[in-house]
Amino acid sequence: MKRMTMLIIGWAGLFFALPAGADVSWLSQTDATSGLKAALQKGSTAAVSKLGVTDGFFGNPKVKLPLPDSLQKIEKGLKFLGMQKQADELVLAMNRAAEAAVPEAKTLLIDAVKQMRVADAKKILSGGDDAVTQYFKEKTQSPLAQKFLPIVKKATAQVGLAQKYNALAGKGVQLGLVKEDQSTVERYVTAKALDGLYLMIAEEERAIRSDPVGTGSAILQKVFGALKQ
Repeated sequence: MKRMTMLIIGWAGLFFALPAGADVSWLSQTDATSGLKAALQKGSTAAVSKLGVTDGFFGNPKVKLPLPDSLQKIEKGLKFLGMQKQADELVLAMNRAAEAAVPEAKTLLIDAVKQMRVADAKKILSGGDDAVTQYFKEKTQSPLAQKFLPIVKKATAQVGLAQKYNALAGKGVQLGLVKEDQSTVERYVTAKALDGLYLMIAEEERAIRSDPVGTGSAILQKVFGALKQ
């Protein structure tokens, strides 16, 4: 058996990512798209399911949302002022907001899979280690931000410190002291929620890539089996 080129097996099925520029012209249009769509749809649903539940963000150190940088700088001061409880409430509210928003991603992620073209499938197959994650970012980041924002805003609106932060951060942006993506709590949470979602997608890629055994899918085996020869 010839030494196999680098295998990347992705979500609940197979992903084989050959070195950049590798020839995957041998794949038929039907096999390339059908195989990837089957894996991507399962994987995107799994990533959303892990985050869109209570403690999906708050209980996971890898994606838990901290206070915005500009507020972290004065966190010690908040403690001295007796506002640590409010800071803790804001952290919890931000993470709960992210958990509430992420389920909205499921439909858009699945739509991105359904709209995948043959060229997209082959690009993923011959792309780098994060080809799948980058595909989803390209197709979903902007519309997801629009969907997340009002949900996050509603979830954080009742937190007093969030309103105080928004008032101060708005002035900070004008003075160049606060980053634009941290100009409001809801914008900050929306951006971080998306970061967490794509991080989980990337982790799914890496996890299954390291254990390429057993897909139970005939079409995926047909697409990728030739690489084992």
